[in-house]
Amino acid sequence: MQYFKRLKSDVDPRPFLDEIESIDDAWAQSTGRQDKIKVQREALAIPLRGLRKSAIGDRKRRDVHESRWTTGSARFVLARKFLDDFALEQDSILGRAKIVCLPAGKRVYPHIDRGEYYRVRNRYHFVLRSTDGSWLKAGDEEVRMREGELWWFDNDQMHEAHNDGDQDRIHMIFDMLPSHRAEEVFGAAA
Repeated sequence: MQYFKRLKSDVDPRPFLDEIESIDDAWAQSTGRQDKIKVQREALAIPLRGLRKSAIGDRKRRDVHESRWTTGSARFVLARKFLDDFALEQDSILGRAKIVCLPAGKRVYPHIDRGEYYRVRNRYHFVLRSTDGSWLKAGDEEVRMREGELWWFDNDQMHEAHNDGDQDRIHMIFDMLPSHRAEEVFGAAA
């Protein structure tokens, strides 16, 4: 496979799911993903890290490299630790991150993540819940990601997802910049 690579296959998702379930209305706190991004309109999201709005200036949102923890992410201690630890393990700088729920029968429509932010980063999916495996397609390749698996995939390719199961599909989706590209992206101050 060229557009997908399974990196881990035995991470226990239960503590992360328990953390989500312990927070009242976790899925209702932020609706920007489904309200503003047409291809994501059927997905729910809990933003953990987002772009640093003060850094936008005259750039398009998709070209903003700077990111920060969201205010609401403070309630997701385990998720934040997982992301920090994995970034350290991969010698990378953590970018944007979210926990995404794709309800049964819903989909993420075909798209390519465009812009300078995405061009230099790697995209990861950590599967927290998926009844029969999460179907994802990138380019001409298709995979079924299973609970407890962590995958890299090439979001520079046309990609889409569909929840053909009978239960909500929940993934932690995040981006990381390899440390060796930090000066290229952030300049000598990096």
